Amino acid sequence: MIDLAIDLSPVRSQFPALQETDEQGHPHIFFDGPGGTQVPQSVIEAMAGYFVKANANKGGYFITSHRNDKVIDDARAAMADFLNAPSPQEIVFGANMTTLTYSLSRSIARRLKPGDEIIVTRLDHDANVSPWLALEEQDITVKMADFDVEDCRLDLSHLASLLTDQTKLVAVGYASNAVGTINPIPRIAAMAHNVGAWLWVDAVHYAPHGPIDVQRLGCDFLVCSAYKFFGPHVGVLWGKFDLLEQLSAYQVRPANPKVPYRFETGTLNQEGLAGVTAAVDYLAGVGRAYGATFDGNSAFDGRRQELKQAMQAIATYERRLFTEMIAGLQSLPGITLYGITDPAEFDERCPTIAFTRDGFTPTQIAAYLGERGIFVWDGNYYAINVTERLGVEASGGMVRVGLAHYNTQEEVDRFLTALKEMT
Repeated sequence: MIDLAIDLSPVRSQFPALQETDEQGHPHIFFDGPGGTQVPQSVIEAMAGYFVKANANKGGYFITSHRNDKVIDDARAAMADFLNAPSPQEIVFGANMTTLTYSLSRSIARRLKPGDEIIVTRLDHDANVSPWLALEEQDITVKMADFDVEDCRLDLSHLASLLTDQTKLVAVGYASNAVGTINPIPRIAAMAHNVGAWLWVDAVHYAPHGPIDVQRLGCDFLVCSAYKFFGPHVGVLWGKFDLLEQLSAYQVRPANPKVPYRFETGTLNQEGLAGVTAAVDYLAGVGRAYGATFDGNSAFDGRRQELKQAMQAIATYERRLFTEMIAGLQSLPGITLYGITDPAEFDERCPTIAFTRDGFTPTQIAAYLGERGIFVWDGNYYAINVTERLGVEASGGMVRVGLAHYNTQEEVDRFLTALKEMT
């Protein structure tokens, strides 16, 4: 039985940014998590500590270089645990998810020939669309799967109709960064593999909201970004080792040609990798402190188990706040919500809300809230196919509100009150 009364608000004390207040003494409210979460003190200290203890390049015969090598190894092990990857050697680091996707798309394109096909979706962030569209320059055919505008679910029937023997890769988001829809990745993986295609998953938006298990998902590649799960700006790629070995990389000649190093162009953001490990360890600590309800999964142990417990606790806590926020918005006049709105189906979306309001532009709403210390996003958030398909791009897109596990019921109430007072 899941404990819906779980309270994660005590974690707020670990986040320095959450302690700041406005001129009236009100704490700032960070509902901007879809654009990047805040970081705990342990991440800040790990990155600062790197500069004091391990600031060197890799491979040297001296202590700071040895420490630096350990920082990199520790980060691979941490992300392997976070994603339940079979091996840390399947973890590739880069500047961000977008850069990694562009880089690997070029490597994958070396295996393709004119007429081969790639499928993307209208539901995705453009970072999982444009890198594949760029391959049209090589006469690769790129098709786009649609979504249902009524509930913003991916149209799996349309996706199935696009699959052919020429399909070599399907690129899909784990969850929409605009409207929160969680896609059924195992089902899509089976569809792609049925025609011999690889599945590339953008898990950037999903990562802070639920457990990720690449082995259960059945995907071939998965990308995410640590700044979305309480860490620094570092991109992460997981790929099946045998597939990574099949791909050639664009790299300088002296660089290590082995996997995963061949895909890590130039010097890594090594202080950022110290922060990645600290972010994963922070989440494992949440699992230890709050995850006892979710300790029945005997398939994992150690940090992997703690992470699964943490993410299940986070999903449970966020669900309650999200349900309250949706209900509050539905009670306000002139609000149009996008995506799944039936509480019985909230396991199919992240706690991310996109809405418009009659008589106000999204920018006006975001600015009004920002003046009151409530931070939200407006526009298309790089999910431009979503806003175009919903018919709101020309009018400024939508307001996006994203919950994280450090948010509280009081913050939800302040947000709803502010909107109610907006005239």
